[in-house]
Amino acid sequence: MHSTKPCFILQMKNVTLMLDCGLDMNSLLYFMPNRSTSLQSRKTDHEHFEIGSLNSLNQEKISSEVVCTDGKYFIEGVPEFLKPSLAMFDMSEIDVILVSNYHTMLALPYITEHTDFKGKIFATEPTKQTGQDLMIELVEYVNRGSCDKMATFWKEQDIQDKLPQPLCSAYKPKLWSQLYTKKDVEHCISKIQVVGFNDSLDIFGSVKVMPCSAGYCIGSCNWLIKTSFEKISYVSSSSTLTTHPCPMEHSSLNGSDAMIMSALTQTPHVNPDSMIGEFCTNVAYTLKQGGNVLVPVYPAGVTYDLFECLSAHLECCSMSGVPMFMIGPVADSSLAYSNIYAEWLSSSKQSKMYLPEEPFPHGELIKNGRLKHYKAIHGEFSEDYRTPCVVFTGHPSLRFGDVIHFIDLWGNSPQNTIIFTVPDFPYMDALAPYQPLRMKAFSCPIDTSLNFIQANKLINELKPKHLVVSSGYISSNANREAGIIPSSFSNIIPYNTGDVIKIPVKSMFEKIYVDQSLTEAAMPREIQPGMAVVMVTGNLKVMNNQYTLEAPDDESVTKKRRKHICGVVNAHQLVENLQKQGVTDLKVEETDRGHIVHLLADDSLIQIENKSTHIICDGNDELRIKIKDALFLSCLSIF
Repeated sequence: MHSTKPCFILQMKNVTLMLDCGLDMNSLLYFMPNRSTSLQSRKTDHEHFEIGSLNSLNQEKISSEVVCTDGKYFIEGVPEFLKPSLAMFDMSEIDVILVSNYHTMLALPYITEHTDFKGKIFATEPTKQTGQDLMIELVEYVNRGSCDKMATFWKEQDIQDKLPQPLCSAYKPKLWSQLYTKKDVEHCISKIQVVGFNDSLDIFGSVKVMPCSAGYCIGSCNWLIKTSFEKISYVSSSSTLTTHPCPMEHSSLNGSDAMIMSALTQTPHVNPDSMIGEFCTNVAYTLKQGGNVLVPVYPAGVTYDLFECLSAHLECCSMSGVPMFMIGPVADSSLAYSNIYAEWLSSSKQSKMYLPEEPFPHGELIKNGRLKHYKAIHGEFSEDYRTPCVVFTGHPSLRFGDVIHFIDLWGNSPQNTIIFTVPDFPYMDALAPYQPLRMKAFSCPIDTSLNFIQANKLINELKPKHLVVSSGYISSNANREAGIIPSSFSNIIPYNTGDVIKIPVKSMFEKIYVDQSLTEAAMPREIQPGMAVVMVTGNLKVMNNQYTLEAPDDESVTKKRRKHICGVVNAHQLVENLQKQGVTDLKVEETDRGHIVHLLADDSLIQIENKSTHIICDGNDELRIKIKDALFLSCLSIF
């Protein structure tokens, strides 16, 4: 499980929840770029790998799958993805999937369309729409590729062990899968139920879940999972920085019994603001030299901020006439929807709706012709294309998509530049199959999710009793910048991929609704200021995990004397309570079955055993009342 593409399964109160279902795309870096059919003429011949100990048939198989370029080895075949390990759990037992943001839902079609999952899926409206856009873009890019063969022979363990690095150490390649289809995406998205921030959703009467703004991207949320007496918070891909999404709301997460924290920043020592400034500077420098700039991006999120900051910077540099192009299958959809989600944006963005202005400046940039968007490089783009220019396109892995065309087109000139802003893929690994490459490459990773300093501060503010985090996040030297550090109020529970852990959150109580007829007849007696008790006899009814105490059907039941279990009597607590009542001449004797409390001055005793309490006190009504009140306080001390 990639640290920023989480997938958890949480069992609580007979309800099974899946928290996110991220798709690990690092497997793409082991593959050669999958060029579209129209770009095959630009494909370079590569050296094929040989293993001397194989027979001719197997040698032919491995040579068709493993190629070498510039001294590095890659798989030649249809790109594959590492989905969550679905075999670890029966998907039919999952009741609900909670989605935090559009980056952590890309494995959803594998679950909804290819398993026995029949539960519900909850996500915000922007998450649902943008998640669909990202899925459709992936499908379109993969389908455009000319390579249609599956590379499977190299995955055999005895073959993989003989391969050179990095292929020999690839993580569980037999679990890699082909991408889902467009039809899978459509069916999957239709099953998502849209929710709003702070909507309380009842799950079978046992658990309530509520999404709270995470501040990371439009519609991103953290999830509060609670019963009447327990509370677990799930914090994933959150940000306390001031950007375009609605700010993080964390007051409702305060005092959780347990907090599951995941998807912290991938660039803990890099400031996002400085990276945006460096990005703009590199773009302007390249344009001044007459070069072009290629920016591999996702069609959402930080890309909106890049448009805003870069357009302002170019205007200051007197280069507002340089065109910016956004190219991708969902470019038009992404840009259009971003400006209609005002209620999901920061207050500064929302206020523009009342001027009236569009929240994001890219709407105005499109109207002025400074930013143009296209579904593909063919057609209208071919007519509007001019240089120098800035092109935003996908895919950030550089393994498929229109980005391949521009690397082929601009890669041989040192005047041109490719700038990486997405931190998901190490930029040198992404560029490896294109080497040697003469165009300049810069890495300006922009990740607004919590760094370790911010995460430690948030933990100190929220004070969860138990903190569940990846073992890779825990600092070994109490350095707040290097990882999560232990605190006096939070018990840290580390985990690794595939671990099954028990979170020590004990359910001690249940909430019971009492029938009105019983409450009207009840006459509570105050035993101390603010606390009153009353004995009630009734029938306990359980339906849809809701407990209701109803009046007995048979009136004779109420006439029967019954023993009522009020709690466990603590002998030492009882003595303290008696002393508070003025009974001071006491002696406690320990027996095999429990304790005997002697009231020496009154010639009385209280015999306390595991399942019974006997009081021997003749003729002293005042003392009886004191003993009764002390016992009540002892039994109810846990409240």
